[in-house]
Amino acid sequence: MSDDAEPGDSEASATELTHTTDGDAQMVDVTGKPDSRRRAVARGEIRLQESTVAAVRADEVDKGDVLTTARIAAVRAVKHTWETIPLCHQIPIGDVDTAFDVRDDRIALRVTVATTGQTGCEMEAIQGVTTGLSTVLDMVKAAEKDQNGAYDTEIGGVEIVEKTKRPVGDGGE
Repeated sequence: MSDDAEPGDSEASATELTHTTDGDAQMVDVTGKPDSRRRAVARGEIRLQESTVAAVRADEVDKGDVLTTARIAAVRAVKHTWETIPLCHQIPIGDVDTAFDVRDDRIALRVTVATTGQTGCEMEAIQGVTTGLSTVLDMVKAAEKDQNGAYDTEIGGVEIVEKTKRPVGDGGE
């Protein structure tokens, strides 16, 4: 693995896995790595009925302001990722940005996370997206049920779309 690669990067091979060895699980030791400015962006979307999206736009959902609540949930999830994902480091969150794109039949969410530290923040960005979109579903599920109580709602397209790493001191610090 190169000096720049982290466990899980495409450069790492199966023989370089670091979280589990001989049936034992452990966190990756990052204590020897220098701090870097890191940024990760993840996205995903929830497909909804057009009438549900219209209610979200008009702030007419009985449970309240869907996008504000989902934004708070996404930020909270980012900050608590280490408590949810085993072996994930607790990192200092420097910034979280959430951006919704409300379309006729779906709501897309993009979460950007920034940190300065010894490990990346892509898991935090993914957690923000999945929790934010799950919160949208929780708030609109009454409107999404069909006559049999089933849902045709789908959360999908969740992916990391950007990951950057710069040495501390590079870029105006």
